[in-house]
Amino acid sequence: MSEATFRLRWRKISRRIRVPLGFLFVIVYFCLARPSFQSLLTSLILVVPGILLRGYASGYVKKNTELTITGPYGYTRNPLYLGSILIAFGFALAARSIWVAVALALLFLVIYGPVILDEEEFLRAEFPGYAEYALRVPRLVPRPWALQSGEKGKFSFELYLKHREYNSLLGSLCMYLVLAARMLLWR
Repeated sequence: MSEATFRLRWRKISRRIRVPLGFLFVIVYFCLARPSFQSLLTSLILVVPGILLRGYASGYVKKNTELTITGPYGYTRNPLYLGSILIAFGFALAARSIWVAVALALLFLVIYGPVILDEEEFLRAEFPGYAEYALRVPRLVPRPWALQSGEKGKFSFELYLKHREYNSLLGSLCMYLVLAARMLLWR
């Protein structure tokens, strides 16, 4: 099998296994986690901005219907993934486990790296302006100034609700509750 064939196949596999693998990782996470009150508080430094970024980005994106280049998409092409990374590494801080942090880094590289590349391929094929946009806006690490596109975007609470982004907040609250229970009940 050629390297190109392997990469293409892995992209498809990574799309399918990312959610089930996430659930499996949560089980491992709670087994390895050794939270403290201080680590839970410290984790908020990353978790809160991650939740806010995901919520903000979801209020702009019109998935598969138009190329979104305004709002947070003027700073980074993948604000939703960046928000997820912030949330995940915030919970790694909460866990106080180097193994959790290493596993998360590997998961993001091996699973989300190919997923992002696959989505970019789709966007290039679907939206003629994507190639130019990709040249001007970084893939993940945001730049300090927004893309000057001339387009005016506006946050839509309806889109936020449509994409059910409130689940990031609810999921994070559940994680904190379980971590607090882990900390208090299973020392």
